[in-house]
Amino acid sequence: MSLTRDTLAELPAPFKRKLLTLIFAVRQDGARLLGMKKRGFGAGRYNGFGGKVEPGEEIDVGAVRELHEESLLLTEPQHLRRVGRLFFEFQDDTTILDVHIFDTRIWQGEAAETEEMRPQWFNEEDVPFDMMWPDDRYWFPLMRQGKYFTGYFYFKDQSTFSHHKLVEGRAEFADLR
Repeated sequence: MSLTRDTLAELPAPFKRKLLTLIFAVRQDGARLLGMKKRGFGAGRYNGFGGKVEPGEEIDVGAVRELHEESLLLTEPQHLRRVGRLFFEFQDDTTILDVHIFDTRIWQGEAAETEEMRPQWFNEEDVPFDMMWPDDRYWFPLMRQGKYFTGYFYFKDQSTFSHHKLVEGRAEFADLR
């Protein structure tokens, strides 16, 4: 079953929502594929693969597309596992980033560098949190444990967040903010 855009109630004015995906390929040994972002938002940081959901596109289809565009790995929506959802708010910005997070253990091909990302496999003990978004160290353990999570992070700038709320399970934006 595809995930649709109808998963978030209307945001209060003046906020807008930007729907995004983030996906991690996971090997049998538990290593996760991260990509060093080479350009654009988040450049110079390791992250999963993802980006915006195109108009009319299902969320899981967008995740599959982004994984392929950024790593050259091919997978299918039925091979995705939904692991979490994060909301990000940045100071002085009325756009809320609504990020749906997935992992997959089934894909075809070999990860390769693209214009946007340089992929690298990391074992659990080697995840480079100091070279990632600062929020990652909070929710990554839940993802690795296979627990679904929902969170909210308020960033002062791209390197500092002032407050957050993270829960196991599902929660609504209004309950987290």
